[in-house]
Amino acid sequence: MVTTISSTSPLPHPPRRLPVLGDVLGVHASTPVQDSVALAAQLGPIFERVVLGRRFVIVSGADLVEELSDESRFVKHVAPAVAGLRSIGGDGLFTAYSHEPNWRKAHDLLRPAFTQSAMRSYHDIMVNVAGQLVSHWSSRDRVDVSSDMTKLTLETIGRTGFSYSFDSFTRAETHPFVRAETHPFVRAMVRTLQHNQRRALLPLPVVGDLVFRRRERRNDADKAFMAGLLDDIVRARRDGETSGDGDLLDIMLEAARDGDPNALDEVNIRHQIVTFLIAGHETTSGSLSFALYYLSRHPEMWARARAEVDEVWGADTPSFEQVAKLRFVRRVLDEGLRLWPTAPGYAREARHDTTVGGRSMAAGDWVLVLIPGLHRDPVWGPDPEVFDPDRFLSANVRARPPHAYKPFGTGERACIGRQFALHESLLVLGTILQTFDVAPDPAYELAIEERLTLMPAGFELEVARRDRS
Repeated sequence: MVTTISSTSPLPHPPRRLPVLGDVLGVHASTPVQDSVALAAQLGPIFERVVLGRRFVIVSGADLVEELSDESRFVKHVAPAVAGLRSIGGDGLFTAYSHEPNWRKAHDLLRPAFTQSAMRSYHDIMVNVAGQLVSHWSSRDRVDVSSDMTKLTLETIGRTGFSYSFDSFTRAETHPFVRAETHPFVRAMVRTLQHNQRRALLPLPVVGDLVFRRRERRNDADKAFMAGLLDDIVRARRDGETSGDGDLLDIMLEAARDGDPNALDEVNIRHQIVTFLIAGHETTSGSLSFALYYLSRHPEMWARARAEVDEVWGADTPSFEQVAKLRFVRRVLDEGLRLWPTAPGYAREARHDTTVGGRSMAAGDWVLVLIPGLHRDPVWGPDPEVFDPDRFLSANVRARPPHAYKPFGTGERACIGRQFALHESLLVLGTILQTFDVAPDPAYELAIEERLTLMPAGFELEVARRDRS
């Protein structure tokens, strides 16, 4: 569907719009988010982009986002890039339309498993996986941070959610090259995410089919591989070949056996697993990687964060309660997510005829909230590109509009796993600070890979076990 927001004056748009093609000059298939952030700085808090007949209205102003956060007027819209993932995620929590019954069923069934109190049952697994990362880094002088954070978060969600190990770090011991270390499921998933993002930018059936013919075949094979692996996980648990001790898969299968009104069929259970694996590891690995990038570039902040870990944890493995006490480390994570929210956008659809910023929206019209643009709104001060964790001191948070910070989305369709991600991130970042000294490559300039989520590309660190003597 083409967005149609109207007013008495046209919306700003990029210069040099071409007939038929639209705003394609300066558009890069691999960097649509970063291109849009640059355009928001030039064109203002609301603008449009037309690409091959498809019109996108992009919003980044804090006052406009506050309006769009009104649940009585707006609801989640499944944007084209997300809709492309329905071929693997179906009506899972992330890719479902709000009117689909399985979204409400899954949300009500699984919400208790993602509360703050539920984190206690996941803590020991998270500690164990963080320990595997420590062992892995202890045997190396230089590490690929984003790759290793992806292994860690995939292993964590696999084990906490489905009691399934991807052998993320033991697999690495048998392969000499970083890219060869990743599980084939991860490689298939990353290719699928990248393919769907690029396919969404070229929506014309004939042209797109010609351009992506070879990649479509690869994409079909990747989807079949992922579905087969996940169906095997579900089947083995259903048949009693594996046990989960009350994990997410147990919750879903037990609901089906017990006649729970929120029970999900096995196809939808697979869709939920895909959702957790994508949303539960891609975003968290990115946020950890960005936090490590900025900390490694600011030695005084690294020292401040480490001092906090030493004061709260000492040299011991942290208890569940100690993790949330890392206040400064939490602000580091928040500030990294401000600059580069790893899930960089969400779409909002008008429930009925309404207005945004004085411009008319008809029922069903939608706009895209560009979160990195929102996080650079003037409400963040004159230097929004500067990394400053103290933006998240309580007094500074209270001084800003409540909807100026949206790394986890908004409303009832906001990220259900937020508490899970924050506990894991604090635990892992604290463990790294507690254990390692790091040194960045001074020649490295931050490069961002866009694959539906955002991730530092080619970011490596020299690592060495900390001398605590």
